[in-house]
Amino acid sequence: MRNKLQSIGLVLIGAVAGIMISLNFSAVANKDAATPLPVEELRAFTEVFGRIKSDYVEPVEDKKLITEAINGMLTGLDPHSAYLDADAFKELQVGTQGEFGGLGIEVGMEDGFVKVIAPIEDTPAHRAGLRPGDLIIKLDETSVKGMTLNDAVKRMRGKPNTQIVLTVVRKGEPKPMVITLTRAVIKVQSVKSKLIEPGYAYLRVTQFQEHTGENLAKHLDKLFKESQLPMKGLVLDLRNDPGGLLNGAVAVASAFLQPNVLVVYTDGRTEDARMKLNASPEHYLRGHFKTDYLKSLPPAVKTVPMVVLVNGGSASASEIVAGALQDHKRAVVMGTQTFGKGSVQTILPLGNSTAIKLTTARYYTPGGRSIQAKGITPDIVIEDAGQAVQESVRLKEADLERHLANDKESKPDTQKAAPAKPAPKKNGDEKTEKTEPVEFGSKNDHQLSQALNLLKGMSILSAK
Repeated sequence: MRNKLQSIGLVLIGAVAGIMISLNFSAVANKDAATPLPVEELRAFTEVFGRIKSDYVEPVEDKKLITEAINGMLTGLDPHSAYLDADAFKELQVGTQGEFGGLGIEVGMEDGFVKVIAPIEDTPAHRAGLRPGDLIIKLDETSVKGMTLNDAVKRMRGKPNTQIVLTVVRKGEPKPMVITLTRAVIKVQSVKSKLIEPGYAYLRVTQFQEHTGENLAKHLDKLFKESQLPMKGLVLDLRNDPGGLLNGAVAVASAFLQPNVLVVYTDGRTEDARMKLNASPEHYLRGHFKTDYLKSLPPAVKTVPMVVLVNGGSASASEIVAGALQDHKRAVVMGTQTFGKGSVQTILPLGNSTAIKLTTARYYTPGGRSIQAKGITPDIVIEDAGQAVQESVRLKEADLERHLANDKESKPDTQKAAPAKPAPKKNGDEKTEKTEPVEFGSKNDHQLSQALNLLKGMSILSAK
């Protein structure tokens, strides 16, 4: 048996070494420090592999063991690096187009369970009342404990009109809730807009997709044409926007900034990870766009007074837009501290219909601020009674295990943003914590009302 294990070990060491050489790991990871292969660690790996093959209670396929080893390497780095099998890679590509089958929910992992970051508007998850901070502990009859995030997402997605039962733990509820959802074709309308009143417009971006910049331009053009008065103020709502494609974020920021100014830059170990993205067409147009859809926007779009609304559910691309507009003094950022997801994930195809999603860099605002594990601090902190309880329990990047540190902070692991405090209870009101979330953009949206009041005050000051 020992000879057999040694043989397996030697074969595997050779195989792993061959893979590493063929993928040119040392050249990709660090061109300046080509290090020898970690033979002792590879030997330990092969011994474990051999023991599992020979002694585990049931036979295990080599493919499963290797796949799980790759999963472990990536998930052990940070919460956002992952291995994408053929199905997950395909779903990722489909999701960026804005249409896929599932529940419509952005999730993360906490203590081995699936935690809701934000339900996407107008989806089964949103209509069923799932909230940020909800902890999903079972999918149908299967416990989530022990699943990878990719496995959980794969189970939640599926053919339209099929059902799935979620068992959900919510802070403040005495027992788990059982919610039955019917999967649907998720067609995310990434941009919504309306005139709040003559001269004041409201734009909401729910997610950054391939056509978000183009759709934003259409909405802006329509709003300026429909306004009976010259546009006096505009609210850009990025609350509960979990992010998406980087070029979509650059496009949205570019719509309101002067041409060619810096929107965001990234820094990592490789040359490809160091980028400066400006408000210019070559940095937000993708290959199939032949014309610049921002070119024909009304000139007033660049100068109209703006307020950007954010909260703890505003992440990644949302934070890039808010940070760029804030640093260039183009808009007042209002709301609560954002999520703090300021790392760059690069999709690296492996040639067999699979890929790895690897964290390769950090995002920085034009002023040099790192978003990672900190987020964007609003210029004006405004809480909403209907959202305050959610904000107090909402998961942030800094709360995730193995999160990447903020390299601009002196003590990145200890300086976490304090959770927003729930709104104080009024006399005789013992049901404040049961307040239902307010629909964004509605008449009861307190933060939007405050943004509108600020814009009106800015208009009066400007007139004087």
